[in-house]
Amino acid sequence: MLTRTAEHALRALLFLAQQPEGVLVPANRIAQATGAPANYLAKTLQGLAAAGLVRGTRGREGGYGLVVPASAITVGQVIAAFDVPSSADRCLLGDRPCSSAKPCAAHVQWQNARGAALRAMRTVRLQDLLAGVTRQLAVRS
Repeated sequence: MLTRTAEHALRALLFLAQQPEGVLVPANRIAQATGAPANYLAKTLQGLAAAGLVRGTRGREGGYGLVVPASAITVGQVIAAFDVPSSADRCLLGDRPCSSAKPCAAHVQWQNARGAALRAMRTVRLQDLLAGVTRQLAVRS
């Protein structure tokens, strides 16, 4: 369901959400921490900035930080920033155009399943994903 770009973006946001408020992290450090290719992640961070989720500053003290708190960012927002729907969706049952006007046998069920998944992701916030991390850290202490 997630594109590779959306997955890298989500990892980067989760990493940034764990940093102290106001701290900017260089893109190469985020890439290293998340296992993303540095050049690829730099473009992903630019996309997150364009979506209004992070801010980036250049220079020696530059880096990226969240603009919006983790409690206000949903997984759905991250996906929406990078999951541009194709104008001509390909059919799941073969290599032909498939749309609501000319649906294949799987079209309606697939659209329902995809819609349910996207609706669910609009309710999950970064803070929710980090709740388990916070509990784990508390137990280790």
